[in-house]
Amino acid sequence: MTVLDLLGVPQEGAPQDAGVHPVVELRGVAREFPGEPPVHALYPADLRVDAGEYVSVVGPSGSGKSTLLNLLGLLDRPSHGEYLIDGVPTARAGERERAALRARHIGFVFQAFHLLPHRTVLENVLLATLYSGVPRAERRDRAVEALARVGLTHRLDFRPTVLSGGERQRTAVARAVVSQPRVLLADEPTGNLDSESSAAVLELFDELHADGLTLLVITHETDVSSRAQRRVRIADGHLQEIA
Repeated sequence: MTVLDLLGVPQEGAPQDAGVHPVVELRGVAREFPGEPPVHALYPADLRVDAGEYVSVVGPSGSGKSTLLNLLGLLDRPSHGEYLIDGVPTARAGERERAALRARHIGFVFQAFHLLPHRTVLENVLLATLYSGVPRAERRDRAVEALARVGLTHRLDFRPTVLSGGERQRTAVARAVVSQPRVLLADEPTGNLDSESSAAVLELFDELHADGLTLLVITHETDVSSRAQRRVRIADGHLQEIA
């Protein structure tokens, strides 16, 4: 079974609906915080990410990356504009609807891994299936398949505390993709890794992209952003495509 099967992505040559929406679409999205004067964390921005694209957002600390991540991950709401996931508008959606969209459409990979230390690798991945609508009968098989895809079948019963940084991040990737998300949203995915582990994780991202997964990676590292198919820069709250 490939990641295409795990994620439900149509393979090359398969019929596709001509009316398919972008996976991620920002329409004039802005975020400001009250004050005198107001703080403009993100100025009105447009961004479209289609199914199967690999897009990076690069910018230094304080550029607005965290604000953008929170908006893309449905952890915050825009002050202005509209954010659509798979064509579904979210700016005015209720919290339960936003939580459901987040669980079913977005896979998260964070710099700090966020694995439960007293659960095994397999249990960490299985827990992600509880909140995303995966049928009970499919959960274990799906978790094992996801861990096989990231090369961790020999670590199923290990706890994260005995894994290397690279293995922990690969566990986090398996957890992110097990629920068949529409987009993998990665926040500084190599920030806590050495150069060898970073290279392995980036190669895994390349493989996931080649298999059809949509990736959106937020980073301050130019060498990480350069792996993407498209690059977008954020600076002082302004989002701009890099030619």
